[in-house]
Amino acid sequence: MGRFFITFAYDGTRYHGWQIQPNGISVQAEMQNALATLLRQPVEVVAAGRTDAGVHACKMVAHFDTDATFQTSQLAYQLNRLLPRDIAVDHLKEVPGELHARFSALSRTYHYFIHTRKDPFVDQFSCLLRYKLDFPLMNEAGRILASYDDFGAFCKTHTDVKTTICHVKEARWEQMSSHHYRFTITANRFLRNMVRAVVGTMVDVGRGKLSLEDLRGIIESKNRCRAGESMPAKALFLADVTYPEEV
Repeated sequence: MGRFFITFAYDGTRYHGWQIQPNGISVQAEMQNALATLLRQPVEVVAAGRTDAGVHACKMVAHFDTDATFQTSQLAYQLNRLLPRDIAVDHLKEVPGELHARFSALSRTYHYFIHTRKDPFVDQFSCLLRYKLDFPLMNEAGRILASYDDFGAFCKTHTDVKTTICHVKEARWEQMSSHHYRFTITANRFLRNMVRAVVGTMVDVGRGKLSLEDLRGIIESKNRCRAGESMPAKALFLADVTYPEEV
């Protein structure tokens, strides 16, 4: 039995998230069905994380186990022919059996995109915000975020997480063009809905609705009701997953 890491990307617009759902299509179901068809056996695919409905991935990593014999490059080619157009496989690699796509990951990086004037060429994957935002102040907010490790204030309520501790390495905004901006956040793990809640709160800081001290109070409260609204899913991308060097 061999273990394989598969790296791929997807447009999450029409999916009900990564995880298999009883009443909706999922990226996991599409990937498992394609692999089962090609390998002629049931295959369970375990991802580095579970993106929510409408969230995209520039780089998702998952693993699966199989005793089938194949060339990794050939299977990647066949998968791309069989999978829908909105899922694209980059490559496959055989790895030691103790490595796990989720638990062996060292960090995840997400990007969130906003634009500040109407732009039909980015609207599908970016959030339009027409009001003026103070991005230097929002970057100060990012530095405050990185100084904490309990993000219960940004976790979706009624979830079964055992801990809300996350180690954020960076949280920063950068200007991509005259009216396009990107938020980058990297951490060892993320809570459900955390990134969109963080962005919504940072936007409130940038609008002047919250001060930096207000932000500290929200984080320390660990109360989701005090944080900002979740931003739309369409502008959120899983951008990278890192592993030990041997992977």
